[in-house]
Amino acid sequence: MNKKWIVIPSLLILTMTGAIASPPETVELNRATQLEVVDALVAKLNAYYVFPDKAKQAEAVLRQRQREGKYDGITDGKQLAKQLSDDIDGVIHDKHMLVDFSARPVPSEDSMPPPPQTRAEWEKQVPPAVLQRVLASNLGVEKVDHLSPNIGYLQISSFGPVFLVSEKFATAMNELADTDGLIIDLRNNGGGGGDSVALLISYFVDERTRLNDTWERATNITTQYWTQDKLDGKRYGGKKPVLILAGPNTKSAAEAFVYTMQALKRATVIGERTWGGAHAARPYRLGDHFYAVIPSRRTISPITHTNWEGVGVIPDIAATPDNALAVAKDLLQRRLQGTAAPGDAGH
Repeated sequence: MNKKWIVIPSLLILTMTGAIASPPETVELNRATQLEVVDALVAKLNAYYVFPDKAKQAEAVLRQRQREGKYDGITDGKQLAKQLSDDIDGVIHDKHMLVDFSARPVPSEDSMPPPPQTRAEWEKQVPPAVLQRVLASNLGVEKVDHLSPNIGYLQISSFGPVFLVSEKFATAMNELADTDGLIIDLRNNGGGGGDSVALLISYFVDERTRLNDTWERATNITTQYWTQDKLDGKRYGGKKPVLILAGPNTKSAAEAFVYTMQALKRATVIGERTWGGAHAARPYRLGDHFYAVIPSRRTISPITHTNWEGVGVIPDIAATPDNALAVAKDLLQRRLQGTAAPGDAGH
């Protein structure tokens, strides 16, 4: 099955676990269920995980644990899911890998609609309560400000679906267009969609630019991500200095933004090493009440020919999370005044 997923964890998991279904039922966890879940997990790993050799290693560990009877005494679904996740993590160490349990029935994969490509499709799919809550939110654009007359500040906590955030990004960039330098704060950004990352980067280049490629294991297809030529807001351009604040809570798609801007030499990154998860993931059903989120696509930079999986993005200038904004503001002021030392200038 070839379905692309926009990775917005809360909405994705809500859909996969049937959060709008009937009230939870009592779940009996027996040996037959355990066998079914482990067999399905092994099959899905071997079919979809980005590194086939690692999937085989995980299978060997899971089968060994079965032979040892490690799962036999587990009667709680959450406990079994955690044990399976821990056993896989001992081999794979993939930040996006997860096995979980749902008290509500997990729908079959074939019955799940494909990810929405437009706002109208999205509004038809999400529960009314979620729809109302999301549309009433700031959609991840937490703060747009001027720290001084010529220094802008943009704080983003997530990269929502591009059809929802494009207007927010345009409004923010219009407000910041008159600044001479910009600080983008992603210190507490949990990720989201790659299309939204590509859209935001588009504001900081002067010409069409290839950003990242993604390779999908199941199809062996590589997809290129490029900047957009037409933008709804004012283009910031490729010359004015941009500083990015990042740290351990900068995750997934947010790391893609930081990594790509750094690789393009379009921004100076200030803070601490980021989370370290580069593989796009989607959920797979393992049984009536179990599912696994399995990384099935790998990001590859056309500049570095690798990604940040397991290592994170290394900042250009180290600073503690609490001090990163002050460091960035001081550096940007000195750069704009022409007083920053060459070693401090960054990109």
